Amino acid sequence: MFSLLTRFMDALIGPVEAKDVPHFLFVFFLFPGLVILRPELITAGGATLASFAFFLAIFVYAAAVLYVRRRRPVYVVDFSCYDPPYNCRVPCAAFEEHANLIFHKESERHLVDFSVRVLHLSGLGEETALPPVTHYIPPVPTLQLAREEAEMIMYSTVDSLLKKTGVDPVEIDAVVVNCSIFAPNPSLADMLMNRFGFRPDTKCINLSGMGCSAEFIALDAARSHLQVNPESRALVVSSEIITPVCYFGKERSMMVSNCLFRMGAAAVLLSNRSSDRTRSKYTMTNLVRTHIGADDNAFNCVGLREDDDGILGMMLSKDLPRNAAKALETNIRTFAPIVLPLSEKLRYVLMNVIVRKLYNPKRPPYVPNFKTVFDHFCVHAGGVPLIDQVEKSLRLTPYDVEASRMTLYRIGNTSSSSVWYELGYTEAKGRMKKGDRVWQIALGGGFKCISAAWKCNRSVSPESITDGPWPRCIHKFPVEVRNVTTMKVDGLN
Repeated sequence: MFSLLTRFMDALIGPVEAKDVPHFLFVFFLFPGLVILRPELITAGGATLASFAFFLAIFVYAAAVLYVRRRRPVYVVDFSCYDPPYNCRVPCAAFEEHANLIFHKESERHLVDFSVRVLHLSGLGEETALPPVTHYIPPVPTLQLAREEAEMIMYSTVDSLLKKTGVDPVEIDAVVVNCSIFAPNPSLADMLMNRFGFRPDTKCINLSGMGCSAEFIALDAARSHLQVNPESRALVVSSEIITPVCYFGKERSMMVSNCLFRMGAAAVLLSNRSSDRTRSKYTMTNLVRTHIGADDNAFNCVGLREDDDGILGMMLSKDLPRNAAKALETNIRTFAPIVLPLSEKLRYVLMNVIVRKLYNPKRPPYVPNFKTVFDHFCVHAGGVPLIDQVEKSLRLTPYDVEASRMTLYRIGNTSSSSVWYELGYTEAKGRMKKGDRVWQIALGGGFKCISAAWKCNRSVSPESITDGPWPRCIHKFPVEVRNVTTMKVDGLN
């Protein structure tokens, strides 16, 4: 009943907080009913008229509270994804050749074999890209080269977004940038302010160290800005600068990141302007963040480390898939009651609480059917085992996770921006129709899991997509990718 009431409220006056339900009831039901049923209150005098004035004052107060506290809609006007140049492409053969040249000693041969095995199990294809520093032999990552990588991917991505939306930088009220690894001074957000000439009063936020789920943390920050600033726009830029963590040491758990992470970035233009409503692509409906960092094993399963020789790199432990599954389960427990229809909630109670408890304790737990709510799923392209785990846990089909697998194959793990490459794949395939609902799932170190739900405002034609990596190659996809359910590589700590 409460769920139906909140849905009615959303349809009538837009999203409001649950604590404002009493105000809603009074404004739209109790006071009008009082006037209709007791019209004599308006014309009568004395105490009765005073009572009417009292109820009128409450009506005005409740209406004002509803107006002030209402949640403003947050639109995605459009987004752009970085398209790496061909000269940064790293086919598997080139990766193996470079590994042989770097680890050229006979005693280091096992390191080459390990890297090649991981690469073949990674699900990456032949057209993923790495920054220029990794093409040097030997690579010498420097601060300047990291800045050049940041400029190359961020500037071109934001340029592309501004061009296709027709928005001038001075019309943007907030800039939020997230990059987990690279945190220079001046910051990446400062670099964008300097490059594009945003207004002096533009809010500038730079997030670092938040892992592969940082995109939605940045979106949440931008959403908070839009909630308190009507008729505003916010630019969110997500990237991962790989240059500082090109690892060429001998610790196997830190070599895996070389085989998975690739160049990428995404720029998203958010708005709550009424003029942007009709032309926007999506409306944010929900965003749920959960964190299991209180668990030491989850906290330490991924992160920036130095090996015994003092070489910096990204460490990925063998416990990462297990902790990712735990983080996803924790997030769904909060997310599912918000988005699932009443029928699925009742079915869950019937199957798990009544049938399993009273009749068949050995029966597998019932997993809600999220396809009753969502038409498209964008699972963080963190690796084949991660995508497989989410597919199995949510009872999805290969078609449902096709965008995630093909993004991993064509682009690689681009950290927080991967979910936007997946959304771009879905659009390029011509599958995004007006009214469709999208579930984006991001997982990142710490350990965090974040779910974002979107509603498509207008059908997206493949012919309208002219930027990013998909237009020139979408006709080749999907391709058959080796199905690897577990990454069993000897020596991974």
